[in-house]
Amino acid sequence: MSVLAALGWILTGGQLLRAGIWAALAAGALTYTVSEYGFHRYLFHLKPPRHPRLHALLRRLHYQHHAEPDDLAFILLPVWYSLPLMAGVTGLVYGLTGDPSVTAAFFTGTSTYLLYYEWTHYAAHRPLIPWTPWGRRMKKLHLLHHYQNEHHWFGVTNTVYDRMLGTLPPPREAGKSPTVRNLES
Repeated sequence: MSVLAALGWILTGGQLLRAGIWAALAAGALTYTVSEYGFHRYLFHLKPPRHPRLHALLRRLHYQHHAEPDDLAFILLPVWYSLPLMAGVTGLVYGLTGDPSVTAAFFTGTSTYLLYYEWTHYAAHRPLIPWTPWGRRMKKLHLLHHYQNEHHWFGVTNTVYDRMLGTLPPPREAGKSPTVRNLES
């Protein structure tokens, strides 16, 4: 994915002074923040589906990550998941705008934010101390999501949607969930 983000910057770099390019970059990043929270809360935390293939898909995408939060095999999103989603959204943007430069900028914003998400998520699960107070706070909240209560703190890179949707309680008020490590129960 980093190669695709770099390619996006190469394609977008010469267009940065063109009207709408910065807005498309920001729209791509914003779209990723919405999908980060939305997919995490509403898809990855679904009750296990009865259909065996869907259940296996969610097990690979997230259930195993909760069962084994520090297992490197389950920390990063698989390319087979991220790439088709990004291609679909990028195709939609091209269909709406018809502008290859705006589309490339949108893709660049999305793919760059994906890299930020992956790094933030990786750092949350590894014995690393983030340099910034914001990074340390996001790590703390994400670990609370994994070790205290899976019904709260869905944002990995930001708290905007947790604040808006009421999933950012003080840790003392959240309680300990008996299913925090077993989303399949």
